[in-house]
Amino acid sequence: MIENVVGTFELPMGVAANFTINGMDYIIPMVVEEPSIIAAASFMARIVRGCGGFMADVTEPLMRAQVQVVGLSDPYGARLKILSERTRIIEAANACDKVLVELGGGCRDIEVHVFPDTPGGAMAVMHLIVDVRDAMGANTVNTMAERVAPLIEELTGGTVRLRILSNLADLRLARCRVVVTPAALATKDITGEDMIDRMVGAYQFAAIDPYRAATHNKGIMNGIDPLIVATGNDWRAIEAGAHVWAVRKGHYTSLTTWEKDANGCLVGTLELPMAVGIVGGATKTHPLAKLALRILNIHSAAELARICVALGLAQNMAAMRALATEGIQRGHMALHARNIAIVAGAAGMEIEAVAKQLAAAHDVRVERARDLLAELRGK
Repeated sequence: MIENVVGTFELPMGVAANFTINGMDYIIPMVVEEPSIIAAASFMARIVRGCGGFMADVTEPLMRAQVQVVGLSDPYGARLKILSERTRIIEAANACDKVLVELGGGCRDIEVHVFPDTPGGAMAVMHLIVDVRDAMGANTVNTMAERVAPLIEELTGGTVRLRILSNLADLRLARCRVVVTPAALATKDITGEDMIDRMVGAYQFAAIDPYRAATHNKGIMNGIDPLIVATGNDWRAIEAGAHVWAVRKGHYTSLTTWEKDANGCLVGTLELPMAVGIVGGATKTHPLAKLALRILNIHSAAELARICVALGLAQNMAAMRALATEGIQRGHMALHARNIAIVAGAAGMEIEAVAKQLAAAHDVRVERARDLLAELRGK
């Protein structure tokens, strides 16, 4: 799969349960090293399941390929020359992948963006807008960009430099919404109404403060990235697109929104670019990626994208609920206790015995684990 291989690096693969999305039930494979993520997502999914589940939808699978043209004295004139040959450019791009066109995809349109005053002089950047169907699409759109480059030079008299996709897949969005009643969020200590107010307040903090928003959005990606990794997709591309999307209004803010509706219910939404595929790349070469797609039992990239945003919304909901009540560490550290036991030197059956005592006492520290291990071995 890659170059200069010296071995493989394994991560745990688990499954999140209880997810109902658009009326369908899913078991969701997740590859992640951090404890509590899968448990938290599954717990929130169980709560949401009782309120009708997650509602998700996606736009068309449109990706952008950029063709940069430099050395232009008339960039706006070059723009119109390119646009005047739109049909010819699209035909040249689609000649690269006749199978994609037969499947209903292919280059749909072009755009041209002009940057008249850059440190390197004027430039025009043409975008190929390509329907990639069930692929992530990077190789497809990169090939198309390279194929049309000579034609763009011929039309403009300029020099084509970069020819590559954009990971800001702003035409390929996935959206998810959830509505949760106060009764579903109530605990023995906190009413559902109070819980909703606390969670909305936590969101408002993330909406205005980039320091909070960075951690808030990292929590969303805690849910999405493990599924992206499990299915052999490009998690770096998803991260890049998500964080640019979070700053599209001029300041870095929350990817989710949380509010209270007229009935007093908690309403959460998430929208972000989601360039995922179920064909091509590692999705078909890595045996566990193929297994993950079998576990999901899905039939399109659109379905995978819907599951991704539901998982991200669930993870964000779990983090806000924890932060609004007991704090993030109590549950996280209890599940982290096994790792602490191992660091302290526990092995075999000792790990579970020490971890249970650490979690029960809510004192999850290496020093305490060493003391417990010494006591256990003394007995």
